[in-house]
Amino acid sequence: MVTEPFVQIVERVSAVVLGKKPQIRLALTCLFAGGHLLIEDRPGIGKTTLAKALARCLGLSFQRVQFTSDMLPGDILGVSIFDQNTGSFYFHHGPIFTQVLLVDEINRGMPKTQSALLEAMEEEQVTTEGETRTLIPPFFVIATQNPLEYAGTFPLPESQMDRFLMRITVGYPDRDAEKSILRGGGMQRALSGITPSMKKDDVIDIQEKISRVHLSDHFLEYLQDIIHYTRNAPHFHIGLSPRAGIALSMAARSWAYMQGRSYAVPEDLKTVLYQVAGHRLRSRSDRAEIPEDRLMALFSEVAVPV
Repeated sequence: MVTEPFVQIVERVSAVVLGKKPQIRLALTCLFAGGHLLIEDRPGIGKTTLAKALARCLGLSFQRVQFTSDMLPGDILGVSIFDQNTGSFYFHHGPIFTQVLLVDEINRGMPKTQSALLEAMEEEQVTTEGETRTLIPPFFVIATQNPLEYAGTFPLPESQMDRFLMRITVGYPDRDAEKSILRGGGMQRALSGITPSMKKDDVIDIQEKISRVHLSDHFLEYLQDIIHYTRNAPHFHIGLSPRAGIALSMAARSWAYMQGRSYAVPEDLKTVLYQVAGHRLRSRSDRAEIPEDRLMALFSEVAVPV
């Protein structure tokens, strides 16, 4: 059972993003785990609205960047500008200096621009013109990605995909939710009506508490068994890395904390496995992504430690 503070957040966001409570819970799990979120789906599904609603509800600053093929790294990180009045340069901060950064259609940007996010996502800092600048905590990237069959897309490399703790899809709304959307029209008015449920310091405090959620030896053994299964099973091309294992443990901790527990259990891993591991694994036969049912089938083949 999700605890009361998180119930309030889910309810407020779901008043704007209708019929998508499971996706909202997973997005919150990712944010409070200190990771970054990739939302992969068709245009017009509500990905941008979800990102804006989360930022408003958590009381965090928000910036949006629309990736295009002609965008440069400086458009995200910032550039030095010459001031004729003072005769010196000053640094104009880019949109990355925020707390929730929405990178819309990240796979429409050129690979060089995509890679500009790597240092920020990994170390919460950016280095420009030889100077390192720290980002504003908590720093959370929500990137949206169109399906690769859409025109003008550049697939994210594995190193970039690995920086996202979780990947989710939003999907079409059900019939009742879509009727409400059609009746209400645009979402801007609903977005403006969202009041914060938390402050920045509350989010940081929760992230700190989640990092201390207990992982028993039995839980860690079970997690290792899952990781080693992906490395040895014949249908996986490359198994999960230690960094992927850390991502699984943090996502499980975050989910457990949202359920009101100070310890993680195997069911927490089952809840977050596909969202954390699905974009990190490939099939040995055709290098395609592992289907969800094939990945989830490992729970019937990996025994829970007694």
